[in-house]
Amino acid sequence: MKNIRILLVGMCLVACTVCSCATGGIDAAMAILGKTSEGPVFLSCNAVSATEINFQFSQPVMVTSLHFSPAITTEEVKNGSTVQVSFSGGPGPGERLTADLLAEDENGNTINVLVSFRTRNTRIPRVYINELRTEYSNPRAEFIELKTREAGNMGALRVFIASNNRNPLVYEFPSIEVAANEYITLHLRTVEADARDELGSNLAESGGRDSSPTGRDLWIPGATKLLRKTDIVYILDQDDGVVDAVMLSETASPWWDRDYFAETAEFLFRAGAWKSSDGKIGSPADAVRTAGTTNTRTICRDETLAARSGTAADWYITVTSGASPGRLNNPGRYTP
Repeated sequence: MKNIRILLVGMCLVACTVCSCATGGIDAAMAILGKTSEGPVFLSCNAVSATEINFQFSQPVMVTSLHFSPAITTEEVKNGSTVQVSFSGGPGPGERLTADLLAEDENGNTINVLVSFRTRNTRIPRVYINELRTEYSNPRAEFIELKTREAGNMGALRVFIASNNRNPLVYEFPSIEVAANEYITLHLRTVEADARDELGSNLAESGGRDSSPTGRDLWIPGATKLLRKTDIVYILDQDDGVVDAVMLSETASPWWDRDYFAETAEFLFRAGAWKSSDGKIGSPADAVRTAGTTNTRTICRDETLAARSGTAADWYITVTSGASPGRLNNPGRYTP
């Protein structure tokens, strides 16, 4: 769907194009330095495997210079409209790389591409959204808690929050090794000095309110509100596939009050990630009702369920003081 605000779309300038790399939603810049206006155009890059990156051009080119940062060992470069680069060693799954590539076509037109992207992650674990706090009370920040189903690497997974319609991408996971059944709390503000990202095996190094000594804590810098009682949260993989999603609404209105909510609801329905109880595109009435949430009454997935239904039936609001970031959800249910 062309209207879904998932990746940053391209923007053309006179001699410089800013576009979005297909592997990570990261802006890429290139400048055409050639002799005529008929020179090659850079289209995209794609990490097709753990050891191969493709650069797509509008016409065949020959690479004359190629450098990566951090440095990696290039084994082979195959020229053409699709430049295939094979490499060995260096980056792990979902690691960020920057490529500086110089190429020319058969007429001598040259093109310089500077693009940032993530390497292919072939070990993404099954993971789902497990708990959310939409309310802020300093220093209690809003959060999105995830839970893994298996061991793997989180690199290149991306978290989106639809209410931030100008830039719904709020977090991109670096290359982090995780265990099965691990709780990962993404804190949506950083307002305490001792809040630290836990990127390695030590899950007790972060301070800050709601940090967990047994769960992994990650923090988004700044103090901007990113999550609201009426909202849609979803996770995409490196191929823009939906990993998990949850729709929230403070009311049971039959219609979304913003076009971007309706567009996202349709996108998630088409992806098989969220639907109404009768199997249709979700409306606010089909979302998790959030009117009773507070900074201690959070929105929780029912962890006793053997399978997800992709509907509001999987969710509940926990009791007062029942928030549990970084650990098993409190089973107590709030009754209005």
